[in-house]
Amino acid sequence: MTIAIGFEGSANKLGIGIIRDQDVLSNVRHTYITPPGEGFLPRETALHHREHILKVLQKALDEAKITLKDVDVVCYTKGPGMGAPLTVAALVARTVAQIYDKPMVAVNHCIGHIEMGRLITGSINPTVLYVSGGNTQIIAYSRQRYRIFGETIDIAVGNCLDRFARLLKLSNDPSPGYNIEQLAKKGTKLAPLPYVVKGMDVSFSGILSYIEEHLPSWLDSKEFTPEDLCFSLQETVFAMLIEITERAMAHVKSLEVLIVGGVGCNERLQEMMKVMCEERNAVLHATDERFCIDNGVMIAVAGLLQYKSQGHTPWIETTCVQRYRTDDVYVSWRE
Repeated sequence: MTIAIGFEGSANKLGIGIIRDQDVLSNVRHTYITPPGEGFLPRETALHHREHILKVLQKALDEAKITLKDVDVVCYTKGPGMGAPLTVAALVARTVAQIYDKPMVAVNHCIGHIEMGRLITGSINPTVLYVSGGNTQIIAYSRQRYRIFGETIDIAVGNCLDRFARLLKLSNDPSPGYNIEQLAKKGTKLAPLPYVVKGMDVSFSGILSYIEEHLPSWLDSKEFTPEDLCFSLQETVFAMLIEITERAMAHVKSLEVLIVGGVGCNERLQEMMKVMCEERNAVLHATDERFCIDNGVMIAVAGLLQYKSQGHTPWIETTCVQRYRTDDVYVSWRE
C-alpha cells in the first residue's frame, strides 16, 4: 500500500489531497475569491496560497488520519498554471520531501485531471474534453501520449465565462461559472452570438468582444435580460465544444467521453454532451465539483501512477513550468 500526497496551486484553488493506492483519504481545498467584477492576479493569488497552505496541509493530514512520516511519495503540480501560485505549492512540497526524505514526483496539471477522471468514473480509454479556466483541449490517448486533437486558439472557455461574469458584475463566490449556470436556467431568449469553430479548434475571445460591444444596448432596450445572456453564452460555447468532441470521437472511433476540468461540473454541458453520446451509442463519464474543480487528489493520483511506473522525478527537475503541454508528458503507465 502506497500513500501519496498531492499539492495543487496552479490558479486560485489551493488543494492538498492524500490517497492510499486508489482510495481517497482526504481532499481539502481553499479558494481565493475576489470581489465581483475582478479577476485574480498571480501576486495576490500566491499571497493567498502562502497564507493558507499550512492550514490546508494540516487539515488534509487530520482527515486522512496520518502524519507526514507515513507518506511514501510527495507529488506536486509542475504546470501549466500561473507562475507565482505554482511556486508556493512546489516550495512547500519540496520542503516536506527534504525534511522527511521522501521521493518527489512532478505532475502535469492536465494529466492530473485526466487520470483522476479515469479513476473516479472507471472509464477505460475515453475521448477527453478538458475544460477549465486556463485550458480547453480535446484529448485522446495514443502510443504513450495524451494527444491533443483540438484546442482553443485564444482564451480558455472558463476564462471566457469568468470575463463575461465580470461584465455583468456577478459574484465570484463560489465561482463565476456556477453563478452563470444558475442564471442561465432562467433565461428564455437566445441572443445571436458568434459561433467560432475552425477545423478542430475553437475561439472564444471574439464572442466576448461581441458581447462587450452589444451589452449596453441589449440591457438598456431590455431586448435581453442578464439571464437570457447567460443562457445564450452557455448554449453557444457548449455547442462548439460538443461539435469538436464528436469529430474527435469519430476520428479515433471512440465510444466513451470523459469531461474534466472546472467547467466540466456544469450540468448543462453534461446534459448537451449526453444527448450527443446517446445519438452515437457512446457513454458519457463526468464527475461533480469535488473532483472536477482543481484539487490535490488528482495530483496524487497521477503522481502515484508515474512513480510506480518510472520512479521519482530527479531533484534538479522539480521546478515549475507555466506552459507545460499535455502532449509533452511520456505516459509510461498505460499500454
